[in-house]
Amino acid sequence: MRLGTFNLMHGRSLADGRVDHDRIATSIAGLDADVLGLQEVDRAQPRSGHADLARIAADALGAGHVLFVPAVVGTPGEAFRAATDEDHEGPEPHYGIALVSRYPVLQWRVTRLPAAPLRAPIMIPGPRRARLLLLDDEPRVLVAAVVATPAGRVTVATTHLSFVPGWNVRQLHLVRRALRDLPAPRVLLADLNLPGRLPRLVSGWHRLGSVATYPSPAPRVQFDHVLADSRGIERLPRVLGVSSPEMPFSDHRPLLVTMRDRPGTLSID
Repeated sequence: MRLGTFNLMHGRSLADGRVDHDRIATSIAGLDADVLGLQEVDRAQPRSGHADLARIAADALGAGHVLFVPAVVGTPGEAFRAATDEDHEGPEPHYGIALVSRYPVLQWRVTRLPAAPLRAPIMIPGPRRARLLLLDDEPRVLVAAVVATPAGRVTVATTHLSFVPGWNVRQLHLVRRALRDLPAPRVLLADLNLPGRLPRLVSGWHRLGSVATYPSPAPRVQFDHVLADSRGIERLPRVLGVSSPEMPFSDHRPLLVTMRDRPGTLSID
């Protein structure tokens, strides 16, 4: 069983600035993830060729279960508004997160998280150099699924937390609260915009993988995490390996955790 998380940066390459759908599909197929959390996912956006990137990822992995949920309608950094549950379908450009699973999904749950009430500086990557911009924060969303895995029922969730310091800590507390009544064991696959051990200190959940994921050309910090709640953690399979492979697009690298199919001793942090 392989679990993963990947911030797509809407599929854009830092090298050539293009969004190549075939390149995205081939790269995601190579991850061979059974459950994959995706962030910065476009659907019907002109900048990504009006593609449904969540569907491209699901098809590439041969996954029969996928849920894309928009956080905003419009284009981040330009004109957008907060998405609602009624915005799940429609011709407008959407931007949000997705959860893709090869295993059967028994239950879905969506929780919306409020945006920070202030602007904050953020580094925007580019082909030659990054730019520092003052941006409005975006609303965020949490997608959770109860999945029938070879190890039994597991709650798996994904999200992309705010880049505003402190507000992302508040959102992580909201995430933990939103998941606590779903079946254990519980695993979070996410870009938390919190470095290293900080998510473990904030949430009390265990890190199943510790490796730098950002920035993608030469990673120095881990913003992308696979966390497991302590409740029911003994029922999770044993961690066999952790990797963060180089990809031909995005400013993040994916984080992959490979686990044995039957329960054993976890390697956790």
